[in-house]
Formats: sequence, C-alpha cells, structure tokens
Amino acid sequence: MTTKSKTKTPTKLDALEKLLLRANGAAITDMTKATGWQQHSVRGAMAGALKKRGLIITSQKIGDVRRYSAEKAA
Repeated sequence: MTTKSKTKTPTKLDALEKLLLRANGAAITDMTKATGWQQHSVRGAMAGALKKRGLIITSQKIGDVRRYSAEKAA
C-alpha cells in the first residue's frame, strides 16, 4: 500500500501569484520566464484566473518597464 502525499504541486498560476505578490511585483518578462508562456497568455491569466482567485492586479510603468503587482481582495 502506497501513501500519497497531500502536498499540492505548485502550478504555473501559483508561480504567477507568488511573483505578483512580491513587494515590487513583477515585469512581464519575469512572468514569461517563470511560466514558459507567451506575453499574451500571461496577461490573459492575470485578467481571468488570477482575478477569480481574488487578486486585485495593478500595473505601473517605471521608466520603460511596466511592473504588475497584486494584493488579495478583502
């Protein structure tokens, strides 16, 4: 009889959430490297699945780089 571990394997959405919840957020290039997804797929995940998880996502352009960040909805 084998025992299955109850720990969940982190998904790519989990990786995006972790990046966005960092103090300084993440650039789109950080998120594409972490997931292997194209830019439009990362943006779609932020607009859909991550918002459904209860994240409020904001963006700010600093110099030439747009940084995205998130906070959990109350």
